[in-house]
Amino acid sequence: MKLAVIILNFRTPDMTVDAITASVAALVHVPFEWSITVVDNDSGDGSEDKLRAACLQKQQENTQGWDRIEVLQSGNNGGFGAGNNVGIRHVMMRDDELEYIYILNSDAFPEEKALVELVTFLDSNADYGIAGSYIFGTDGEPHITAFRFPTIQGELEGAIRLGLVTRLFKNHVVPIGIPETSIDVDWLAGASMLMRVDMIHQIGLFDETFFLYFEETDLCLRAHRKGWRTRYILDSRVAHVGSASTGMKKWERIPGYWLDSRRHYFTKNHGRMYFAIATMAKLVGRFVWKLRCSISSKVDQEPKGFGRDIISHWLR
Repeated sequence: MKLAVIILNFRTPDMTVDAITASVAALVHVPFEWSITVVDNDSGDGSEDKLRAACLQKQQENTQGWDRIEVLQSGNNGGFGAGNNVGIRHVMMRDDELEYIYILNSDAFPEEKALVELVTFLDSNADYGIAGSYIFGTDGEPHITAFRFPTIQGELEGAIRLGLVTRLFKNHVVPIGIPETSIDVDWLAGASMLMRVDMIHQIGLFDETFFLYFEETDLCLRAHRKGWRTRYILDSRVAHVGSASTGMKKWERIPGYWLDSRRHYFTKNHGRMYFAIATMAKLVGRFVWKLRCSISSKVDQEPKGFGRDIISHWLR
């Protein structure tokens, strides 16, 4: 088999069925063998039963492609990386000839050519280990999903939001924006990500210390350090609801797992001193931004107590 698709579900069974449906429509015409593995991440709300029933109904109706779908239970909600790892381990143990693994969010819906574009690119470019899609909202608005690796300079620039600083640190601005063509990037959002199995054998799976956020950043950094390149593919189009499971858009306070993930990313990859300096840079930028908001009409859209939460988490 050439391609295995992993879809992680957490309490969004109806949306996950829609993601499966879109994936099947994008896969039924591809000229190679594929499968879809759905992992229920210990939802505890009947999601697994609903997913199994939906798949069984489609199979009994002889709906094309649905005979290649299986549903797994993680048994423990260890987060995004851990849940996907359940599916990745399963398909890699099952098939020694597997070439690619595609990670798709349960609230993401590939267009017809989305997966073919990703596989075709990696097939033709052996030095690339990861390829990701152009992501847009169900309202048609593009999402920013192409990034540079976080740095001390990037932490300051992202917090201070000042044109002079942005121009000074232009090569450290973490969000690249919306690329107008396919380009190399440092890392991609994991909503739609194709990975080469040979790369996974070399660098390992997702780091399960991350519960949520920074896990794909860490994976791409490990790939980069081993010489693998990452590509943003504009013609691979995937619609994405966004934050359907995490509720990120509705955060009133920054959750502890985001702060834990940020700390783990910096300390693991750059050391504790780097993390301390990066945090200080972020806090300095945050102070200046809040000051600007207090004397102008600018609106602070960060969650309540954002700076205080970063300080208290750092001190702990």
